[in-house]
This record gives sequence, structure tokens and C-alpha cells, in this order.
Amino acid sequence: MITATISDLTRSLSYLKPADVGRIEEAYRFSDGAHHGQFRTSGDPYISHPLAVAGIVAEWQLDSQAVMAALLHDVMEDTTVGKEEIGQRFGKPVAELVDGLSKLDRIEFQSAADAKAENFRKMLLAMARDVRVILIKLADRLHNMRTLEAVAPEKRRRIARETAEIYAPIANRLGLDSLYRELQELSFANLYPLRYKVVAKAVRAARGNRREVVNRILDAIREKLAASGIQASVSGREKHIYSIYKKMLEKHLSFSQVTDIFGFRVVVNDVAACYVAMGVLHALYKPVPGRFKDYIAIPKVNGYQSLHTTLIGPYGAPVEAQIRTQQMHRIAETGVASHWLYKSSDAELNEVQQRTHKWLQSLLDIQNASGDSSEFLEHVKVDLFPDEVYVFSPKGRILAMPRGATPVDFAYAVHTDIGNRCVSARINEDLVPLRTELKNGDRVEIITAPHAHPNPAWLTYVKTGKARSEIRHFLKTMQSEESMALGERLLGQALRALNTRIAEVPEERWERLLRDSSAKSRQEVLSDIGLGKRLAAIVARRLLSLSEQHAAETRPGAIQIKGSEGMAVQFADCCHPIPGDPIIGFINKGQGLVIHTHDCPSARRSRSDSDKWIDVEWSQSLEKSFEVRLRVSVLDQRGVLAKVAAAIAEAGSDIANISVENDGSLYATNQFTLQVSNRQHLARVMRALRRVPEVVRIARTGD
Repeated sequence: MITATISDLTRSLSYLKPADVGRIEEAYRFSDGAHHGQFRTSGDPYISHPLAVAGIVAEWQLDSQAVMAALLHDVMEDTTVGKEEIGQRFGKPVAELVDGLSKLDRIEFQSAADAKAENFRKMLLAMARDVRVILIKLADRLHNMRTLEAVAPEKRRRIARETAEIYAPIANRLGLDSLYRELQELSFANLYPLRYKVVAKAVRAARGNRREVVNRILDAIREKLAASGIQASVSGREKHIYSIYKKMLEKHLSFSQVTDIFGFRVVVNDVAACYVAMGVLHALYKPVPGRFKDYIAIPKVNGYQSLHTTLIGPYGAPVEAQIRTQQMHRIAETGVASHWLYKSSDAELNEVQQRTHKWLQSLLDIQNASGDSSEFLEHVKVDLFPDEVYVFSPKGRILAMPRGATPVDFAYAVHTDIGNRCVSARINEDLVPLRTELKNGDRVEIITAPHAHPNPAWLTYVKTGKARSEIRHFLKTMQSEESMALGERLLGQALRALNTRIAEVPEERWERLLRDSSAKSRQEVLSDIGLGKRLAAIVARRLLSLSEQHAAETRPGAIQIKGSEGMAVQFADCCHPIPGDPIIGFINKGQGLVIHTHDCPSARRSRSDSDKWIDVEWSQSLEKSFEVRLRVSVLDQRGVLAKVAAAIAEAGSDIANISVENDGSLYATNQFTLQVSNRQHLARVMRALRRVPEVVRIARTGD
């Protein structure tokens, strides 16, 4: 059985040189020896699996290194053979491919989820360096899915779900359409076996009933195209069971209501013939408005090109048709693997390679910005959405974005610096909010400012992995830097109270503190103090080896608040302190230093935790505006809101937010969030409001 299988593989390698085939046979013998005595769950000798994977890789006509790596892909994981030995016997490139495919079983992770995420991260980064890694991995997954019936039900569902969520979308992203469809179909069959059987049975029953209609449509299309002088290959195809089920699910249809379970494909000689053929089909059967897509003029992000149209066929049934050239058809079937299958300098093939390279490069960008493996996997999953919208830059460049993407996603797609400095956007010449969803054909212009930076709120609506990872990376870096600076100030304050300056602390004291507290560096300790994870007073005592009693005899001076500390200092939403208000600071774990007014009810409730309260005071040199809330009651008359807004503007304040409450009486209550410099500025605003005749009451509020 094994001999026959290796013979089959050898026969499929006729596209390679004899010397390369000899090396592959040597790799087979090495793998067979390494896996000797191992069996699959089905009872088959384990070597049958690497052979099957190599056979799939050979179908794509990948090079000899890829076929050898396919034969050896489980050797490092399941046997004692290491990367170095593979490199010595079969060359460094093969060893790198096998290493990229091997799991990290020898490293301990906090959880199975962490291990899975790290495996994907390693595999995807190896793929970014060499796309053959993922092609072999996809072949490996395909054979595993084809032989899944021998696996326990729970494990079968887990593997099927993983395939549906990760591997099938990757196959789609790389343009491997046939593989994508088969992985989807196998995942559905193993995740929902009963549903699969019911739909499959219904399709088989309908096949005979609809054969006459399908043949009639095929004959009509062929006859019409021939009469128009167009050479074409026309085929009818049954839709995949998963596609039919998905349509039933999304549109809440019964099987009998899904009328378009058959599609038709027209393959012609050149691009011009595609459009002529489409015209012929539209003359033969009426097109459904809004159901025409031109993926030739604007290819999908994975390089797929075709014309899609839906027609009203005989008996009123909708008929889906795809029209493409021979070259487009090959690329649609094999995607990025067409680089090996069809050695060509064709512009279409080059375009596929460029698109793939760009996406692989984006994986490296996401990795650089992501903090850990789970976060990286989350970002990549976001990037695998199959639906795209196509938008234009002001210079006419086309960018493909996932459905639901916003101008912020667009800005990061153009360049990371554009995203980080984005302040607003124009879509089709109109100013729009940054959370606006992009639509097909939108012309997007990003407006930037030199000192702008990402807003944490962007994370609630961005869709692309690149945007999400870059925003998180910036915020983490900024928070770390700002919290470190605040931590240094807080520790300096605590040490001054103990008659010591931070620069006077001996290096050995810092080393002992790091050793005792399991911190990696002095910067980590300072950052933890700024974030409230460590208390400055306790760190100061440890650095100076002082007792609690000695430390209690001293009291640190007040920290000065400038307003420019960034994310490390928060101004409490419950009281909205502004310069001039008496204030107090509370160290909140994870948030850093939170500033309250002295008489804030929330602060009063937490006074018992005395170690976390520190004295703060406003600096003489303040560097920002502060938010304050006013409740303004007015006579409910036409134009009164405009008068109130004008008075606020004349007093030199900006309105950040406004809400209006009206209970149907003579009066309305307006809640304003204003930007002011200090209490004196607020007093000027309130005096200006009192001069408006319709204003009857003004009060400063917290929440």
C-alpha cells in the first residue's frame, strides 16, 4: 500500500528534474523511518498522512523543497529528529519550512488558548517569510479534514471550527478558491452533521427535477454565444451545500425557497470577450438590478477577477453567471499557488503575487504592533473577513477594505503615520465623523494634524487588524511612557519626604528591590507606580530599608498637576475638577493617578484607604483646557439654544457636548460639557449666560 502511494507521488512529480525527484524519494525514506511504528487514529500507518500532504502539494506543482517539507512536516513534532539534522540532510530552506510548520509543544503556556495562538502566530510569521509554509499547512489541514471521521466527536468539532475560522479564510485570502470551498464544506459537515445530511438529501432530490432547466439554460447560452461569434466554454455547476445552507440561514429561507442552487460559468479568450459575453447574456435573460459585480476592473483583494451577474431565467428562477478568461479561471482556482503552476510574466499573475506579498507584509506589521500571541491572532482574524468594499484615495488609488471599515481604517491602510495623526475625514468632499462606515466607490480624504494622536475610542469601531494593532501599540507605548514619568515624580515625592533624592539611591538598593519584587527593570517599577500597581511610599521605604514607624513620621509634599501628563493622570468624571478647585489625588490600580475635588462624594467614600490618597495641587503653568459640566435651565422658546451657545462662545469657551431635556413644561434643561481654563474662566462663562434673558438657573454639576 505504501509502495503504491509513493509510486503515485513519484508519477505526479514529472514537472520536476530527476535529481529533485531523487531527493524527494530520500526525504520519503527518512520520514518513513522516523515515523516507523506510529499509526493514525484510523489505524493506517502514519506515513500515509505526509504522503497524502505531499501529493496535494504536488498537485499545485510546488518546488522540490516544498514537497520534501510536506513529507517531513511532522518529523520534528512527533519524533526525536531536530531542525539541525533536517538542515544537514536536506538543506536549510527545507529545515526552515518544517520548523515553520511544527508546533511549540516543548514550551509551556498559561493555557491551551495561549498555545494555539502562539502556534498560529509562529506559522503566520513563517508564512510571511515564505508563502510555501501556509500552502503546505493548508494541504496538511485538507487531508486531516478529509480523514476526520476516525477522530472523537469533540475533537472533530474543535478541528472543524478551527478550520472554518482560520484555515478556510486564509485559503480564500490567498485565492485558493477550490480549497476554500472544500474546507468550508468539510467544516460544515463535521460541525453540523445532521444539518449537512438534510440539505444534501434535499439537493439530491432537487437535482433530477432541475436537470431539464439547467440543460435548457446551458443550451441557450452556448447557442447565443456561438451566434455572436464568441468562443467560450460554458458549464453549469451545483452550488456547494454550505453555500446553500448559509443562504437559507442569512435570508431565513426554506430549501424550497432557494431557487438558485445552480450557477453557470462562461470562460472566454480575452477581457474584451468577457464584456461582450455579458451583453449577450443580458440580452438572452433579463438581469436582476443591483446584482452585477465587476471584479475585472476592480479585482478582489486576493487577486480574483470575474464578472458576476444574476439573470431571470426560465420559469422566473434566478440564474447566477460568472464570466472570466482562461487566465482568470486558473488564478481563481489556484490563487497564489499559480506562481508555481504557471511560470509566467503575465501582469495578472504578477498582480496576484504583489497583493499576496502586501498582505504577508501586513502580518509582520501587525506582529510588531501586537503585544502577545492572542492579540496577534485576534487582529489576523479581523483581517480575514471575506467581504470587501472598494474605496478611492484623492489621487485615484483603489484600496480594498473589509465591510464596515471606517476612515480610520483607511488612514492606517495608507500609512501608520497618517492613521496616528488623523483628526477628521472627507468622504466624497463632505466632512464626516471618523466612525462613518465606508461604502463602495467612496472617495476618502484624511485630514491630519502634526500633534494629533490615536483616540482609545477608535478601538470600538475600527475593522482592520492593522488599524487595531497600531492604535493599541501607540496607546500602550504612550501610557507606558507617561506612567513612567508620573511614577518617577511620585517616587521622587515619597523619597523627598524621607530626606532623600531619587538620584541618591545606590544602584545595589535598586538591584535588591528588583530581585525581591520580581520586576524586570527600574522602568517597570516606575511604570507600575504611575499605573497604581505599586505604591510610591512602599517602594521608597524598601529602597531605603526603613520601617513602617519611621516612614509614618514623615509626610510627602504635594504633587503638582499641569494637565499635560496624558493618560497617566485622569480627571474624575464624578466631579470634573478644574484649576482653582481644591483637589486630592487617588492612586487607582490600572488607571494611575485620578484627580478629584476635595468635596467629591465619591472621593469621600474612599477616604478610608489612606495609603492610596496623595496630596496634589495645581501647577502655576497649566497647559490644557479642562472639561466642566453645567446645567442651564431656560424658557423653552424658539432660538434660545442658539443664544446660549453664542454667549458661551463669546466667553471664549468651546462646547464639547450638549443634551436637552424637556418634560413638556415652559422650561427646558440643557446639559453642557464645556472646555474652560480654570475657575475664573468658568465664572466668566456663567456671567455671560446670566445676561441671556431666557436663562433662569445655572448650576455646575458632576455626572
